Amino acid sequence: MTGEMIILAGTAATIGLVHTVFGPDHYLPFIALSKARNWGIAKTALITFWCGVGHILGSVALGFIGIAIGAAIFSIEAIESFRGEIAAWFLIAFGFTYSVWGIHRALRSRRHAHQHLHENGEVHSHTHSHVTDHTHVHPGKPGSLTPWVLFIIFVFGPCEPLIPLIMYPAAEHDMMSVVLVAAIFGVTTILTMLTIVLAAGYGLKKIAIPALAQYSHALAGLSILLCGASVKFLGL
Repeated sequence: MTGEMIILAGTAATIGLVHTVFGPDHYLPFIALSKARNWGIAKTALITFWCGVGHILGSVALGFIGIAIGAAIFSIEAIESFRGEIAAWFLIAFGFTYSVWGIHRALRSRRHAHQHLHENGEVHSHTHSHVTDHTHVHPGKPGSLTPWVLFIIFVFGPCEPLIPLIMYPAAEHDMMSVVLVAAIFGVTTILTMLTIVLAAGYGLKKIAIPALAQYSHALAGLSILLCGASVKFLGL
């Protein structure tokens, strides 16, 4: 490996780490949904991993196509920018929809009292909610679309620095160099995502605020909505 390739490999690892840490969309949706939907560690890690793979492969495939046809960098960057717009709006739409559903569910689960008058004149009351404690979404219940929605969003989400800063410079050597730096970038990105998501998830499991428990889904949706807005309007 030449000195230039060593520098490119180190750059790939560094950019993979930095762009993940400073991109809340890489981990906040998984942290919020894992807490709200009570996902276990294994399920959270698996969903995060596959979404990370989809996130990386989308840009890697585009980069290889661009290199193969000799496309100019600015053309590829324009496509990546468009993909980023789609992913940001998807996050906003998903977060808004999930938040509205969470608010509706929280209001239905509020406990309220009913009074009953018996024939003998006795009056008694009881409390209940329209969403019982046993109607939550189970981690392993089939049919949940949430992981698939996340995966689709992350496939559209671009890795902006990957192609212009790593893949195209590596292509000046050979295709194996491109594969190497793309793999280093991808592994670093996914490992960073997993580390942040699992560490934050472990910490949140130690925190319990009963008053907010019924609003967990609404808060998760709001977090994802704000995450998408930060990507769209703040460029994070």
